[in-house]
Amino acid sequence: MKYVRAVNILFNRLKMNYKEYPDRRPKRAIPVVKPDLTGFLRSGQAQAVWFGHSTVLIQAEGKTILCDPVLTELFFVFTLFTGKRFTKELPLTIREMPVIDVLLLSHDHYDHMDRRTILALESKVKHFCVPCGLRDHLEKWGIAKDKITELSYGETANISDLVFICTPSRHFSGRRLNDRNKSLWCSWVITGKQTNVFFSGDGAYGPHFKEIGDNFGPFDVTFMECGQANAAFGNIHMIPEKAVQAQLDLNGKLMVPIHWGMFSQSNTDWIAQVERLLRAATGKGVAVATPMIGEIITIGLENYRGCFWWRKYR
Repeated sequence: MKYVRAVNILFNRLKMNYKEYPDRRPKRAIPVVKPDLTGFLRSGQAQAVWFGHSTVLIQAEGKTILCDPVLTELFFVFTLFTGKRFTKELPLTIREMPVIDVLLLSHDHYDHMDRRTILALESKVKHFCVPCGLRDHLEKWGIAKDKITELSYGETANISDLVFICTPSRHFSGRRLNDRNKSLWCSWVITGKQTNVFFSGDGAYGPHFKEIGDNFGPFDVTFMECGQANAAFGNIHMIPEKAVQAQLDLNGKLMVPIHWGMFSQSNTDWIAQVERLLRAATGKGVAVATPMIGEIITIGLENYRGCFWWRKYR
């Protein structure tokens, strides 16, 4: 029965991609900014670059962290659901990427844990930090066991002079039809002497955000899921208005919305979620940064001034 259901879902998603929801994708390829990597690495300030969707490169206290990297075209079967990227290029190619002190993964879904990206980056990565169950994937792909730290909720690892705390998320996991919820999904707190960052991964709103904020906040910046959640996904993905409430719960100074701007994973207008987020944030007095893909943002600035760049590409 579950295989019949999977085929039906795939058929309906193909119809969605090619016929019924033209606003799910921009009318033309959206641009990217090529970041000044030398300045990024040597600035002395905590900074970040959003690569689209949930891939974020963070420079904090002299260390480089890469979150949920997807730097290749997604696995073919997955592209039947998402279509191709909205961009023709990436801010940095895999060859241009710097040495990564810690590669952080939130869960095992293809749009967050990409095998080809991980293998292409492996020689540049000093250490992987992942939720329970992802070690098995990485070791099968040839990643050395001593390069992997695996954590459960509430557990902490000190890596490269930063503290990584595995925190809860309301989502699910699985890469095949027979491995549903066999591994953990999570959000992350990244803490240094001067910097405190929250990375949401995927997940719906819940009381865990207040608990994380009370225990580990306030946060200089939060990278918060906001896109792709239509009514059918409300229990596993974040809707925009709830993202704003989560930011308040976390006591975050600046929110950067992620999980949008690169792939289409639902029947919503591709810009509708970020527009809803901005309206809700304005009403609640929440500061939001909406950088272009590849644009460097400085962590700790609460009055980030961006442009509504996506409106040109509806």
